Order: sequence, then structure tokens, then C-alpha cells
Amino acid sequence: MNPGDASLVREFPDNALAQVLFGPHNANLDRIEGHLGVGLDVRGNTVTISGTPDAAAEAARVLDSLYAAAKRQGHLETADVDSAVRMAHHEGPAGDVVIRTRKRHIAARTPTQAEYIRALGEAPLTFGLGPAGTGKTYLAVAKAVSMMVAGEVDRIILSRPAVEAGERLGFLPGDLKDKVDPYLRPLYDALYDMLPGDQVAKKLLAGEIEVAPLAFMRGRTLANSFIILDEAQNTTSMQMRMFLTRMGEHSRMVVTGDVSQTDLPPGVRSGLLDAIHILDGMEGVRFVRFTDRDVVRHDLVTRIVRAYDRADREAKGADREAKAKGRDK
Repeated sequence: MNPGDASLVREFPDNALAQVLFGPHNANLDRIEGHLGVGLDVRGNTVTISGTPDAAAEAARVLDSLYAAAKRQGHLETADVDSAVRMAHHEGPAGDVVIRTRKRHIAARTPTQAEYIRALGEAPLTFGLGPAGTGKTYLAVAKAVSMMVAGEVDRIILSRPAVEAGERLGFLPGDLKDKVDPYLRPLYDALYDMLPGDQVAKKLLAGEIEVAPLAFMRGRTLANSFIILDEAQNTTSMQMRMFLTRMGEHSRMVVTGDVSQTDLPPGVRSGLLDAIHILDGMEGVRFVRFTDRDVVRHDLVTRIVRAYDRADREAKGADREAKAKGRDK
């Protein structure tokens, strides 16, 4: 050990869970060492952690969190290790923020996800903003299912602007359901992750769960419901206003989107941008902003998001420079 390094010991009493924690050939421990710059020495079910005091304390929190996850899930994936490392930077109960559904328990994988899950449980209207792969929609659907199972809401309404803000579906083959289902598929996928397939089908048939394009929301008042609008960057201002005013008594609403990924025609302002500006600071409204640090898909997705963000910044800088030169002429 280097001078000033700390040494902490963690013992894991269940042999089977300890092996899940360590991973094949101690792969999970190797990954933790790489992330945090600590040494992990294994003797039986005991791990000795060596490193700077802060790093050793973080590694201890990671190991404790992963052992709890192994007990809860029965297995661990690389993503679980990475998320535990991210959460270790947050001391306290953040890592225990969990949504429970019939098929699985979904734990926060980043501090922002923990903030978002809390907002979903507390605020009548929550905006989840940020890039793809951060869990905005998935966690919202999980919370909706959790509240329905607990009897806190009677219905779940999942909606998206279909194709584009104008929702021009006429060119697609088939009846209306055939036309809109491809654009709503991610919402169906999330539902089937949370509930057994026969229950999803039964609730869809009974109208307890409704998956519909945004145009179907017009003229309705939705009470005792959990209502999610996904891909909200593709709404116009009028559509966003229409959607937000559908909220009835004892309902909860979640709006998710990425303002950098709008498919609106040039010159049409996103309704999501307007809502962020107009509702900022309003009581009962929470805004949770995700960044590339919250991407929980493949590591490559994080690098792709960062590369595109960098390219966007460079393009904006070039535009400003070109405009400045134009003014100087």
C-alpha cells in the first residue's frame, strides 16, 4: 500500500451470492478496480480493499450495493457494475431507489435516475429531458405500472406523436392500428418488460392500458390515470398545450423528450421547448435533466452521444462565426 492509503474489509456470507458478486474469474472485481483505481484482494468470501480513503470507501459502497442487487436479482450484468460505480459517488440512500413491478424490480442506475424516480413519485407533472438511452421512458412506464398494480391509478395512457408533428399517416398501408403501431412499439416493449404478456393483453383489451398517438388525446379529460407523452420534442406548441390540459383529478403526467433530436419541419418551434420555458418554476412541475453521463445502454452509445454533442457545438460555433463575419462586412 502507498502511504496514506486506506484498507477496508468486506465479508459476504452467502457463497453463491459472493460468486455472483465477484463475476466469472473475478471479472466484476476487475472492472471495479479499473473504474475506481483500487486494489481488491479476495480470500474466500472476503474482499480487502486498498486505495485512497475516498476510493476505498466508494469501492466498499459499490460492493455492498452489488451484493444487495445479486440477492435481489440472482444475477449481475456489466451494466449493474457500471451503474453501481456511478451511484457510489452519491453517499446515502440514492442506490436504494427502486420501482417494483410484477416482473422485475428496476433500481436507479445513475444519480439522475434516482432523482427522476423520486420526481415520478412526488410531482403531478414531471419532465424527463435528455438523450436517448438514459431510461426516461422506461422508468416512466415502470412507475406507471407500479402505481396501477398498487391501485393508485386506474388507467395508463401512453402516447407519442406519430411519424412527425403533423402525424401524416395516410401513406402507410393498413388500418389505423397498423399505421400507428410501429411508432408506438417502444412503449409496448416497455410494458411487456414490466407485466406478464397475458396481463398486458388483458389490460389493453379492457382499456386499462391505452397506447395511442397524440392526436387521440384531443377533447379528453383523463382522471385517475398515469399519462406519458414520449418523444415530446416532436410536438408543436399547440399539441403540447392540448396534451397538458388533458390532466384530470388524481392523475399524474410525464413528458419525455430530447430537444436536440426534433423531427419538426424547419421553422416550427418545438412544443417541448415552449413548455420548458413557460412552466419553469411552477409549483407541482418537476424538470429532470439527463446528460450523456446517464446513458445506460452500451458504452458505445455514450461515446456516440458525446460525439454528436461535440459536433453540434462546433457547428453552432461555426454559424456564429459566419454571422459575425457577415455583420463586419
